[in-house]
Amino acid sequence: MSVVVTGSIATDHLMTFPGKFAEQFVEGQMENVSLSFLVDDLVQHRGGAGANMAYGMGLLGLTPVLVGAVGGDFDEYDAWLQRHGVDTGSIRWSDVKHTARFTCTTDSTNNQIASFYSGAMAEAALIELAPVADRVGAPDLVIVGPNDPGAMVRHTQECRERGYPFLADPSQQLAWADGEMIRTLVDGADLLFTNEYEAALLKQKTGWSHDEVLDRVGTWVTTRAANGVRVESRTADTIEVIAVPETKPVEPTGGGDALRAGFVAARQWGLGIERATQVGSAVATAAVEVIGTQEYDLPHESFLERFALAFGAQAADEVAPHLPQSPRSA
Repeated sequence: MSVVVTGSIATDHLMTFPGKFAEQFVEGQMENVSLSFLVDDLVQHRGGAGANMAYGMGLLGLTPVLVGAVGGDFDEYDAWLQRHGVDTGSIRWSDVKHTARFTCTTDSTNNQIASFYSGAMAEAALIELAPVADRVGAPDLVIVGPNDPGAMVRHTQECRERGYPFLADPSQQLAWADGEMIRTLVDGADLLFTNEYEAALLKQKTGWSHDEVLDRVGTWVTTRAANGVRVESRTADTIEVIAVPETKPVEPTGGGDALRAGFVAARQWGLGIERATQVGSAVATAAVEVIGTQEYDLPHESFLERFALAFGAQAADEVAPHLPQSPRSA
């Protein structure tokens, strides 16, 4: 049994602007914006929401099956993911397009302006999940992460038809998707992940109330940055989990993907929802303390020490047997 992670696979080009974006906007001129930011640095990293989540699960000892579309420039990235425990055997390689590219500038207050070139990701809608299941077995969970819109709809519908439990993570695709598409992606999900802004956008576009969303999903996990994580369902009390304090926050990109990876890994270990959310919070903090979405590691002893400080010794003792003693490394 396995976790299948569908979603974008991309390279990230990350820049840092030392000022504040808000100070650059001119009142009354928002319809004629023409801005250029002189950035301090540029770094290039492996990324994409699907690959980020799979990487985190690999660090935590799972062998997630990554499903997405890439270009002919993917060889080195492919080797990297395999070294970190990711099954890349179901990835589609495009003959004509490059791997997708994410470009993001972050200002001094962690606001971000980003753009995304889909490239080979546009071919993800051609991928069927049934051959994946034939190769690795029926999945315990299919994550439908941000991806080509056609792929997200296809994967979600196939999960319903074939009875695969699925996690809906529409993420940044909520910004442009209409209400009908969002309802298609969310309805019937075993798990729904959003941040606070995405939660409000989801309700606005679908026309659903908060309670109506809960009627349509098993568990709704809402990330709230420094305010931690809220977990809601119709069948259990609401859970509030703190954000593990950062010691040296550097780059917020990928924190949400890492949180999802930690949560899903802990659930695969057999831990409860609250403990899984705590693991997700701890992995997310590790991810944002480095530049790049797949540059963090999870050393056994230091991870558990930090986890115990945040959530207590008993919680750490429950996690310890499942955390790999020697994380896969570069």
